[in-house]
Amino acid sequence: MEFIVEPERKVKICDEADVCVVGGSCTGVFAAVRAARLGAKVALIEKQNCLGGTATNGLINIWHSLYDTDGKNQIIAGLTLETLERLKKAGAVWRGESVTGAYHFNSQELKIELDNYIRENKIRLYLHTYYAGLLHDGNKIKAVIIENKDGRSAVKAGFFVDATGDGDLCRDLNIESYQNKTVQPPSSCFLMKGDIDSDLLSQIIRKHGHEEGLEDDWGWSDRSVCGDDITLRADNHVFNVICNKARDLTFAEMEGRRQMRAFINLLKKYGHPDMDYSLVAACSHIGIRETAHYKTLFKATEKDLLMGKRYPTAVLNGTYRVDIHHSDNMGITFKYLDGTVSTFYGKNTKTEFGNWRTREGITGEPAKYYQLPLEVLIQDRYENFIMAGRMLNADEGAFGALRVMVNLNQLGEAAGVAAFETLNSGKPVWEIDRIKVRRTLKDGGSALI
Repeated sequence: MEFIVEPERKVKICDEADVCVVGGSCTGVFAAVRAARLGAKVALIEKQNCLGGTATNGLINIWHSLYDTDGKNQIIAGLTLETLERLKKAGAVWRGESVTGAYHFNSQELKIELDNYIRENKIRLYLHTYYAGLLHDGNKIKAVIIENKDGRSAVKAGFFVDATGDGDLCRDLNIESYQNKTVQPPSSCFLMKGDIDSDLLSQIIRKHGHEEGLEDDWGWSDRSVCGDDITLRADNHVFNVICNKARDLTFAEMEGRRQMRAFINLLKKYGHPDMDYSLVAACSHIGIRETAHYKTLFKATEKDLLMGKRYPTAVLNGTYRVDIHHSDNMGITFKYLDGTVSTFYGKNTKTEFGNWRTREGITGEPAKYYQLPLEVLIQDRYENFIMAGRMLNADEGAFGALRVMVNLNQLGEAAGVAAFETLNSGKPVWEIDRIKVRRTLKDGGSALI
């Protein structure tokens, strides 16, 4: 590999904050809001033109249940619940009668509500702004370098939160990383005018998919709150890519869009003859499920998660199933707290069922929800730094459950509170009172039971 040497240059300081959050997904926004509500001056850096990440730019308009598995206790609240209540007032959220059901929302309205959080909490927001590097002195980060329409500049802060998803700051800090044995592949979501029943779609793909270069791949779809004739489609994956690599990400974005048109073309040829199929909107960012993971004080494991292990420093409650998109055979596997295991291949091509509790000889009542401790966010090399997002330290199964938004939302909130507590205490992040962080989260509205 050849190199060039950039001339040394002065970089202007464009902002100084108590807390700087890099990455404006809901994880990053909720970290920023929590810190700001506690009194911190916060700067938030986001490379896209809006906040929300996968929920907005990726078009994923679903947040899963806020209750335990039997619907008796609300286990998730905080900013997730507050946001859903705001969207409800705007007529932009829908849910069935069951409290254990998912919430479906208008992802375009979510963009506006996240903007409102920024204004209300006086957060300094930088959109269309790329993180380009950082400066640190020993075990303390001094500033992050950013690039935007004003050119190259720096944001100084007392504490930094990596909410980039891929762990871009973690990478530049040389924090130890790893990839799970199989990396869950990404999907490009889109909104489509028209609908197709699963049986007919299965027939079309198996018989004619090769005409448009589409494989018999497992996928899903959902109703859209944008209109009765609009559906959200996530029918295909892009395989053999790791999306924290520039060339892979570029290929994945282009291939995802090719798949959208191919899908529409097939339905126009072989779908319901009275249905006018068309592409309404394409995601502006492919839905990345997994890339690198970074080591922290705690690693989440599938066994502890499914058994519902409890922690005194818990900052996350959840029930979302273990959900693993296969990287090699067009399938998906779900594992539930009650023991059920379901694997689906292709579009209704093959199914397998089992029970992990029976297989392992586990008896007694299944857990109603699982937890995760604050330590999953904390590293022990840089005293003013924490990470929150899909780069989390988890094995394949645990990650399959924890990667969804209602879980990462909670980790963002916890990171924001931990950031404030670190600054307030004057201690390194690994020495803060973790019970106090949990208590502060609860006092701020989190449903930590």
